[in-house]
Amino acid sequence: MVAKIVIGKSIRGILHYNENKVSEGEAKLILASGFAGEIENMTFDNKLQRFQHLTDLKPSVKTNALHISLNFDSSENISSAKMQAIAIAYMEQIGFGDQPYIVYRHNDAGHQHLHIATTSIQRGGGSIDLHNIGRLLSEPARKAIEIEFDLVKAESKGFKQEPGIRPADLEQIKYGRQSTKRQISNVLSGVVNNYMFTSIAELNAVLRQFNVTADRGQEDSVMFKKKGLIYSMLDKNGNKVGVPIKASAFYAKPTINNLEKKFERNKEKRKPHKSDLIARIDKVLLKYQKLTRSTLTDELRKQGISLVIRENNEGRIYGATFIDHKNKVVFKGSDLDKRYSANALSMMIGSDDRVRAFLKPSNASGTYLNTKTEAHGKTYLEPVANTNLLDDLLGKSLPEYLPNIKRKRKKRRRGLTL
Repeated sequence: MVAKIVIGKSIRGILHYNENKVSEGEAKLILASGFAGEIENMTFDNKLQRFQHLTDLKPSVKTNALHISLNFDSSENISSAKMQAIAIAYMEQIGFGDQPYIVYRHNDAGHQHLHIATTSIQRGGGSIDLHNIGRLLSEPARKAIEIEFDLVKAESKGFKQEPGIRPADLEQIKYGRQSTKRQISNVLSGVVNNYMFTSIAELNAVLRQFNVTADRGQEDSVMFKKKGLIYSMLDKNGNKVGVPIKASAFYAKPTINNLEKKFERNKEKRKPHKSDLIARIDKVLLKYQKLTRSTLTDELRKQGISLVIRENNEGRIYGATFIDHKNKVVFKGSDLDKRYSANALSMMIGSDDRVRAFLKPSNASGTYLNTKTEAHGKTYLEPVANTNLLDDLLGKSLPEYLPNIKRKRKKRRRGLTL
């Protein structure tokens, strides 16, 4: 089991994402803890008010919303009743057993998983400390639950999660702006919250894998000068279709200003994964005497890497970006090493033994770090802002967790009929 906690500022955004999934038939509300009355009969506003009643008690704490996802191995078939028990055990062990929380079972990916919405503000007006909650509490809880419920361990070599971000469905465009917005929002949340990119170009390299693109307009346009940004869906040929949506219209607020803050953080966060990506690229490049573009892209895909090549109308390659889906990092080829720049790839593709000569271990390859990415260190969140939102909405997705909390009297839990 892989657990991820996204700490942010908007419980509204978290609820909105999950409730949208329910309305689309891609999720089901399976448990509510700390709610009075029948949860099935509650509206969105009823659920939101329950949390806001607490957050209003301590307005000085802005980062008070938690969006938790528990993800299981793709081979596991877990009943909703078992998911309820797992969610209850997990929340107890991380110190949130007495907090109100809602559990949603999602069915929008190849592996089974659940999402939990809650807040860190307590009934008495106190605030649960979220510092290092991931390392100190979530990790021990995750490992204990794997044993208690006989789950596939995240550290095991066989643990596998299927990709969780679904491409925007072009058929949904006919249903108008709201459907288009929802489609784009799902992709945005999955990409923005999980992948580490450092520019709009790198962000677009990932978004385009899921039929979405971000557009700032021409450099001499008013939109560009005012740091505007719109998102559009793409057809199979990469052409924009449907209604473009302003970045400010999404709950996550994936605007230029917010993305630029993320760019800076990602420059440091992605560094530990650089050597692993280089090693996997070289594993492909050194394997073949001859290399074509299709062979290169196909073999990299087997390594969990997407290669995005940009070329002009004359067919000259002027850009290359590597997307590492394993570690969720994005690098421009030249930022990895000069051997993976656009010019270098132009020389390699279609050549023969020049490939091996060009890629002989250099200083860069001789300094590879033997890093291992543990399965539980991977991040995964469904296409939402968490699923679905930027740092302003779901905040920083730091695997951090909190100290032990003295237990208060238990609140009533209501599990839904399954």
